[in-house]
Amino acid sequence: MHRFANPTQFMRIANAIFPWAAGLSILLFVVALPIALVTSPPDYQQGDTVRIMYIHVPSAWSMMMVYGVMASGSAAFLIWRHPMANLVAKASAPMGAVFTALALVTGMLWGEPMWGAFWVWDARLTSTLILFFIYLGYLALADAFEDPERGDKAAAILALVGSVNIPIIHFSVDWWNTLHQPSIVSTSGLSLSGEMLLPLFLMLGAFTSYYVAVLVLRVRSELLNAKIRNARVSHTALGQAAE
Repeated sequence: MHRFANPTQFMRIANAIFPWAAGLSILLFVVALPIALVTSPPDYQQGDTVRIMYIHVPSAWSMMMVYGVMASGSAAFLIWRHPMANLVAKASAPMGAVFTALALVTGMLWGEPMWGAFWVWDARLTSTLILFFIYLGYLALADAFEDPERGDKAAAILALVGSVNIPIIHFSVDWWNTLHQPSIVSTSGLSLSGEMLLPLFLMLGAFTSYYVAVLVLRVRSELLNAKIRNARVSHTALGQAAE
């Protein structure tokens, strides 16, 4: 892992992954969206409303996956002082917040015809809302200090503490009596037909590959910004020394 602390080595691998991730994401979206929104069968109870699932479930999966990346990167940063791990965590946070917001919005749109209300204080919805606030808190803490290192440490600690919420989100429908639909995966197998599983898995792959592609772009941008900041600091120091 320590060899990936070198930005040049890390970006060499990331740049090689980028075209494959971007191409796969575009291909999967092009293939999956028409199937999910047009040709997949309606549910016998929910009708065409079930199509919201093809956006909601991948968004929910992505928000937890991204947070897992953030928590792992934050742990590597705090324990081993791994700079690229921290950079990956920081680059992931805005995308995680967007995925969480999308999961909340689509969940509300799906919930209204099912429950008769856009919002109920359901365990799954409430814990997801808390995750959204944790994402926002991470972003705020990272930029709250004049010393960037202090901000990075504070944000990393919040990411680790907030990781307790991930299993709560995942198991909330099993631990409590909630209105939220149960998981499609159970001890008895998958609860969806193959006609629904195909577009769902395609959309999961599309969201995941999209995250990887955008992550590479964001890390590249963060490294460039860091170089610009270091150059400005060096220029200012040289100017003060000359005076």
